[in-house]
Amino acid sequence: MFSIEQLQAFITTVETGSFSAAARRLNKVQSVVSQHVINLEVDCNTLLFDRSGRYPALTEAGEKLLPHAQAVIDQHQRLKNSALSLTDNTPKEITIALDEGISFKLISGIISKLQDEFPNITLEFLSASSPDIIDMLKNEKALTGIVFSELTIPSYLDFECIGSIKFDLYVAKSHPLANQVCKNIDSLRLHRQLLIRSRNTQSSSFQLKLSPNVWYADNYFLLLELALQRNGWCLLPKHIANESVESGQLVKLPLEFEEMGWQANVDVVQHQRHSNLAVFKVLRLLLRNLL
Repeated sequence: MFSIEQLQAFITTVETGSFSAAARRLNKVQSVVSQHVINLEVDCNTLLFDRSGRYPALTEAGEKLLPHAQAVIDQHQRLKNSALSLTDNTPKEITIALDEGISFKLISGIISKLQDEFPNITLEFLSASSPDIIDMLKNEKALTGIVFSELTIPSYLDFECIGSIKFDLYVAKSHPLANQVCKNIDSLRLHRQLLIRSRNTQSSSFQLKLSPNVWYADNYFLLLELALQRNGWCLLPKHIANESVESGQLVKLPLEFEEMGWQANVDVVQHQRHSNLAVFKVLRLLLRNLL
């Protein structure tokens, strides 16, 4: 019967594209990874990879097995995390990390309620980009992240949507784009775009690169300052742009298609290692439908 190690070797080889890359990710020698896959093929009585090319390619059988193997690995990880949390030992300190684009004022009202419920817990507050917060959770930190929804969330995280925040396209009032109506998105490609990128150079899934000329910042307040200095156009949360718009320094981009902004969903994310603990359940309840 196949093992968890065999399934991990199989999935990681698919994800990385080669046995050698899978071995590096799993911190094993290549021969061990290759043997795990071979043993899995023996147990399944069929080839899972076509090895005739430079890199292994999934066979039809491998394609069929992959989603089932991923489901088993995900459930195995959840089982391990659930077993570790059976004692429900409430941590002495927990961290609440917010994306910089989400106003702390929106959650400040729940802090006293959390303290009333758990008076002996120390709270730490962090501000970072959504990809950076998700990255922090790799280390099983006792952390609750409040982030903008990403297209892919790691399987070891539990998450739920708690609302949305409006984004729009903005530019400095003195920028050339402010004095013309752009007929379509192609007009924006001719001007520098200011874009959010995390400290590990990951871009958010809804912060799309449209212009060939891009400057990056790791938070929305830097992005705002760059825009005010006429360095380019950018996508900003409406509540961050409002003050500069009201003072006349910043304008919403004049577009023939008026509504080029959108509502970005906001998620609360927690590691499965901690999500079943009472304090994390209460925090999720307090955050629910807050926005």
